[in-house]
Amino acid sequence: MTRLRGERGAAAVEFAVIVPALVLLIGVMIGAGRLWYAQTVAEQIAGTASRAASLANSPGEAKAAAQRIATAQAGTSGLQCTGLSVDADVSGFQVPVGQPAQVRVRVTCAVPLAELAVPGWPGQWHIVADGSSALDRYRRRG
Repeated sequence: MTRLRGERGAAAVEFAVIVPALVLLIGVMIGAGRLWYAQTVAEQIAGTASRAASLANSPGEAKAAAQRIATAQAGTSGLQCTGLSVDADVSGFQVPVGQPAQVRVRVTCAVPLAELAVPGWPGQWHIVADGSSALDRYRRRG
């Protein structure tokens, strides 16, 4: 097979153009995966906190349980979740026994972008996640 003289080095140039684009694409995919993981962890924290709150006997105990569990789980999740806020809606405890009721928990925190995507990136990504859990329909509510 004969090549024209003008095509010398064309493969090297194509390689030099395509490789950085592929590396960038892989980096974006990894960053998106880390953002998805952080959101999933926050949703898991909210779900676990709402479940703990639904097992409490009174609204005060429910709020304390949600805060305690969310803080503990955020500490063991591997994320640097700063400014963790746990808001528990325990109005379900006011619903009469025998009627369906639930507890809702909203977890809010900020995760540094340097931890999620590219080391050294400034800024934070704010995560909000909600969880809910049903109260036992026939259990006494505080």
